[in-house]
Amino acid sequence: MRTGEYRASRTAPSGPPPRAPEPRSAVPSRTPRRRGRRGARVLVLILALVLVYLLGIPLATWPFMPRTDAAPTGQRPPDSPGFVYVLAGSDSREGMSTDEQNKLGTGNDAGRRTDTIMLLYVPPSGRAALISVPRDSYVAIPGHGKNKINAAYSFGGAPLLVQTIEQNTGLHVDGYVEVGFGGFVNVVDAVGGIEMCPPTAIKDRDSNLDIPAGCQQMDGTTALGYVRMRKADPEGDLGRAKRQREMVSALAKKMLSPATVALPWRWWGVNSSTSKALTIGDDTGPAGFFGLGAAALKVGTGQADTLSVPVGNANANTPAGSSVLWDAARSKAFFEAMKRGEGDLKQYA
Repeated sequence: MRTGEYRASRTAPSGPPPRAPEPRSAVPSRTPRRRGRRGARVLVLILALVLVYLLGIPLATWPFMPRTDAAPTGQRPPDSPGFVYVLAGSDSREGMSTDEQNKLGTGNDAGRRTDTIMLLYVPPSGRAALISVPRDSYVAIPGHGKNKINAAYSFGGAPLLVQTIEQNTGLHVDGYVEVGFGGFVNVVDAVGGIEMCPPTAIKDRDSNLDIPAGCQQMDGTTALGYVRMRKADPEGDLGRAKRQREMVSALAKKMLSPATVALPWRWWGVNSSTSKALTIGDDTGPAGFFGLGAAALKVGTGQADTLSVPVGNANANTPAGSSVLWDAARSKAFFEAMKRGEGDLKQYA
């Protein structure tokens, strides 16, 4: 063999040529997709547990909430867009001892009237509104002539109060909620007190109130005196109504704050106290009550306006004594806007 041929045979490859490397599959691994699905399921489970926690505790206390027949008799105004709830603070001393009445400065009157009357209005869209109805409003009470509106409760309880509101406003009331003196104190204490900021010092013997000016933490007893006090307020009943709206807003904010909701024992305590403190209308079911809670959330988070029925005369001389007269034209426009379901009532207030 020649030298060149020998070298060629040494360098030539033996056997078939090697295979070219196969390209990697373009199909991605299923592992990341499985991880993504697992993460989504975990997230859904967590959200479900949070929802059960937030709604389950109120539902657990729901059966213990007292009921009352608040539906008026006779013809009622037609339903209108949105919802209107009556919030009534009665001077009921039920379940309170004489010592507790003395401590709270409530007296021991046997009659029952409404110290606080508010409308919580939730339109189909736009801002909700918390509306004070001055308790000394001079209105027609069905079957009893004209008198201060808080007398309606004394004459015929919740049904007559609702009927009086409907006939004087033309609004259809969708729900009724009532709280007494003792219940209010317990709810405020359950949330750990409320911060209020009176611009001036207040000293009022009738409500056992003696507080300095400026922001301060109020317990249930002090808060009750603060919302009941009238004689030491230069604005009288209108000033008291303004303080009551401020208190309701602050209470709703505190009840639904993360500091309350995130602590199971506090969230349970608040719901337990609320279920014992509030009395609701027989026709208000769980859905209506949760709707009320959603509206309260709007109030507590500043998504609602706090207003009063337009007033023409805050100190009118009437057969029932010094009374509040609504501004006829402005109040009519105010209630007509509510009947239409408008979401901005400030322009009519």
